[in-house]
Amino acid sequence: MNEKHQTVSEKRINETTPVQPVCSPVADAAGVRWLVKRDDLIHPQISGNKWRKLKYNLKAARHGGFGTLATFGGAFSNHLYAVAAAGRLFGFKTVGIVRGERAANPSPTLQFAESCGMELVFWSREAYRSKENAPDFADVANRHAPFYLIPEGGTNELAVCGCAEIVAEISEPFDHITCACGTGGTLAGLIAGCDGCGQVIGFSTLKGGEFLVAEVEKLLENHYAANDETKQPPKNWHIRTEYHFGGYAKHTPALLDFMQRFEQKNGFLIEQVYTAKMFYGIEELMRQGYFRRGETVISLHTGGL
Repeated sequence: MNEKHQTVSEKRINETTPVQPVCSPVADAAGVRWLVKRDDLIHPQISGNKWRKLKYNLKAARHGGFGTLATFGGAFSNHLYAVAAAGRLFGFKTVGIVRGERAANPSPTLQFAESCGMELVFWSREAYRSKENAPDFADVANRHAPFYLIPEGGTNELAVCGCAEIVAEISEPFDHITCACGTGGTLAGLIAGCDGCGQVIGFSTLKGGEFLVAEVEKLLENHYAANDETKQPPKNWHIRTEYHFGGYAKHTPALLDFMQRFEQKNGFLIEQVYTAKMFYGIEELMRQGYFRRGETVISLHTGGL
């Protein structure tokens, strides 16, 4: 995340983000056409999948007459950052329930959130694990109700609908589409958007990310039950779990070196929590011959800079 963002940009949301080639000697050697969907260009602070997930939640909050948004996140949460920015941009009050005690020197993320007017409430890690079932949640509800509750990471059925729209914006034919995974919402949206066409690959940024398979299956079941009960959720997807580099928000010198070289070649930024792990994983799969010569791979840049 770019710590220079101290105020919310008044720039309008731009969903018509470009698809451009990825400069990769590895892809060239493998005979694979590699493209990137630049959703990092949607908005300076509400970029990538964060906007996609929030879009219909914001509309639902407005339609329901809610003036306040409440959500959960850690001290470095891109989701908290985006909700705070969206609240300022679209006129909502915001409440962020933060995991852990308040630090003497809050993270740049939390400083930005407070500069947007977000009220931060700090919970113990034990209480945080229970989310809205925690006893402390009653106090938040009493002080701020009525509010529209957005889950941690922003993933729910409305988020899946927002992410599904990404596919319709891509005019290029493709064989595979990829994204990084944290909660599975963006991946579920891409799967729904593809609706059985092509192969969809998620790259878990979490150690032990195998549990995401069940999470995505549940999201897809709910999505199709709500939107088209005549269809079964597609099976043209899988999750790669070997490129987590130690777990969420962790990295290695090899990943940082890859990031630097990738950015120099391509002229746009990526970050080590999500996108760098995906791009690294794709190149490794190309080296292994996973993709066939002549195929096209489109990777989603989910922002988070």
